Amino acid sequence: MDNLKEIQGKMAHDPHYVFSYCKPRRQVWVPGPVIVGAGPSGLAAAACLKEQGVPSVVIERSNCIASLWQLKTYDRLRLHLPKRFCELPLMPFPEDFPTYPDKQQFVDYLEAYAKRFGINPVFDSSVESAEYDEGIGMWRVKSVGMKGEEVEYVCGWLVVATGENAEAVVPEIEGMEEFSGEVKHTSEYKSGSIYKGKKVLVVGCGNSGMEVCLDLCNHNAKPSLVVRDAVSISCPSYITLD
Repeated sequence: MDNLKEIQGKMAHDPHYVFSYCKPRRQVWVPGPVIVGAGPSGLAAAACLKEQGVPSVVIERSNCIASLWQLKTYDRLRLHLPKRFCELPLMPFPEDFPTYPDKQQFVDYLEAYAKRFGINPVFDSSVESAEYDEGIGMWRVKSVGMKGEEVEYVCGWLVVATGENAEAVVPEIEGMEEFSGEVKHTSEYKSGSIYKGKKVLVVGCGNSGMEVCLDLCNHNAKPSLVVRDAVSISCPSYITLD
């Protein structure tokens, strides 16, 4: 029994060994961290670690990098800050990009970034749990693939880069069940073209709410904006607000 424990202990520190002796799920030893999320933060963490000689495994539940940008944003989206404030470490934006790159330009930049640093995420894999095992001093990160295949990654440390807007938050509004119209979260909104001539109520005046309103106006819809509290609006001196 002691010999078996010794062999298993050596296997636990072998980066090329795939565990199979404990449970039916596949177990993989990661000599560096597991990074959950292949968005800008996850890619940046993986690139910086790699530059320091630290390998990592990036797990992404969608089928692409920057899934929030690629799958859950409206067509007219641009960076809301100048590009110099949004570039990832070790690789600036191309010089010919505008000050405020559009959605596709930003996605192209991220894909080029991943290619440059050899970041190949494990796609279509959702993390079910992440627990620190005091007994071995390691993290156990369990993921499930699209076909139900389970993998447990064993690593020394964990990076969670899932973003603050990874999940849509829809508030409970009294009377919503009886409303016969369409209720849509901004993550599902693509363009105002399908709302031409229609009345649309936009809830919230953050970056997305304001820009969605503008997009609706540009497509000849009739938007109204609901704001929870007072808002200060700065305008050029030549614009008069009635």
